[in-house]
Amino acid sequence: MSRAAYLVLENGIVFEGEAFGAEKETMGELVFTTAMTGYLETLTDPSYYGQVVLQTFPLIGNYGVIPTDFETGATALKGYIVREWCQVPSNFRSEGDLDTFLKNRGIPGICGLDTRAITRIVREYGVMNCKIQYTPEVSEETLDALKKYVITEAVEKTTISEKEFFPAEQSEWDVVLMDFGAKHNIGRQLNKRGCNLTVVPADTSAEEILAMKPDGIMLSNGPGDPAQNTDVIKELKKLSGSGVPMFGICLGHQLLALARGAQTEKLKYGHRGANQPVKELASGKVYITSQNHGYAVVSDSLPADAVVSYVNGNDNTCEGVSYTDIPAFSVQFHPEACGGPLDTSFLFDRFVDMMKEYKKKQ
Repeated sequence: MSRAAYLVLENGIVFEGEAFGAEKETMGELVFTTAMTGYLETLTDPSYYGQVVLQTFPLIGNYGVIPTDFETGATALKGYIVREWCQVPSNFRSEGDLDTFLKNRGIPGICGLDTRAITRIVREYGVMNCKIQYTPEVSEETLDALKKYVITEAVEKTTISEKEFFPAEQSEWDVVLMDFGAKHNIGRQLNKRGCNLTVVPADTSAEEILAMKPDGIMLSNGPGDPAQNTDVIKELKKLSGSGVPMFGICLGHQLLALARGAQTEKLKYGHRGANQPVKELASGKVYITSQNHGYAVVSDSLPADAVVSYVNGNDNTCEGVSYTDIPAFSVQFHPEACGGPLDTSFLFDRFVDMMKEYKKKQ
């Protein structure tokens, strides 16, 4: 018999559901993702550090658990909310079910509640904190703790601890990837384009990176408030003046903008899902992208030598920046798109072209 579980929102609203996954109470920032597929990538994406993730699609887990689809070997989220989870998955690659996966990873889940209603609340009031618990009573201490909960040290907790190397089968370029909570498919996209990849911890100095003599520097995605990473921003400021081509994705995009003097802001409820429209300003084309972020670069704060290249099709926020004085560009969305569409994977080719030009000058 399933156990009753309760989702308590920061504003005091309580939803009753059923427990699945690990049975333990948890507290985190409540966010929703609109992706219809890719739940395994969501569960293993470091960008969800400190958050309780709600899936808007009503049935999750129908193709089971497939380890080769994981974006990292760990899970960073605090809790998982679904309308219904599939107890009998069907896929020839499946190696288990969602409930067992969450139990093994120590992630509490809650199902059987009105995820549509919860999403509407978040859209109206903005991102708020929440708690998964097993009693319907909500104490003043719980509400006070929810108001005070803040995600801190997110990059420090998700970056790798030591340098790692991933060679390409036919190597032409040497790329250093700064890991702020990187998804594996960024490395796969670079490897298949002939890039030997050296992944370094987020606190690696500019001097250490430049001593490796890279042809390009990749700035990964990651969790948390970009402005908290003051030491990383200082090192990126040095790297941006080195002349080495740079490509930033998601958090890497935000950190590069901060290093160049721009500002970032927290969005009302963020952009998370595999169906987010982005408009390329130069061509007028609209791409469907995969996204996972709660902060954005403030377009009006960009320096004169930075140009907004992409904007969000729903709220017109900054989705990409090209720099005119240095060989660098960045995007807020995920061109490696796991899970999601591959419409913008050509951006990795643009990065390779920049490295070709850089090598000609050496």
